[in-house]
Amino acid sequence: MPRRGGPVAALLLLGTLLAGVAPADTGRRWDFRVTLDDQPIGDHRFSSTGSGGDRQVTSEASFVVRILGIVAYRYRHQAIEQWRGNCLSGLAATTEENGKTSRVRADAVGTAAAPGEAAAQALDGCMMSFAYWNPAILKQTRLFNAQTGRAENVQLQPQGSGTIDVRGEPVVAARWRITGPAQPIDLWYSPQGEWIGLDATVSGGRRLSYRLR
Repeated sequence: MPRRGGPVAALLLLGTLLAGVAPADTGRRWDFRVTLDDQPIGDHRFSSTGSGGDRQVTSEASFVVRILGIVAYRYRHQAIEQWRGNCLSGLAATTEENGKTSRVRADAVGTAAAPGEAAAQALDGCMMSFAYWNPAILKQTRLFNAQTGRAENVQLQPQGSGTIDVRGEPVVAARWRITGPAQPIDLWYSPQGEWIGLDATVSGGRRLSYRLR
């Protein structure tokens, strides 16, 4: 389990992190190894491209959980998000979970459906998705869920500091907790404000973890 740091270390980490809240740099990639109870199940990759305040972020996740060699759970998710500054301006997402497919579309005004497509719902003002890669998320009280198509009320609270393994090395990081979704989510950020990890308890009390690689 991650170790909690002392109060002085926590204050330094949190102060540095909040001072750096700003739109994420463009032309970046985040590649996470995903484990369930410390067993690898897949990966989740993010990439950001664009210029100025406008950018596109692509999220791609693929998980397979096996029990005694038999596939017990399969999950794939892809989302393409359009951003203006820290405001989500458009989103198209597809999720496949154990053979069932769902799609979500949203934009700033709500767009009528094209043939064979669902209409895009309107985003309410300047809203963020669960964009863990952008430290501005730490100031939000509502987030748009790209899988369900719903806006969720959330709270984000600092939880001090700890040490997690990133790319095979121990890294002292600030931990923040999101409450409001079905299960709390713990996010880990480096002193420079980079998202480097995630921990959550999922169905059956199992531990889902992301670690940057």
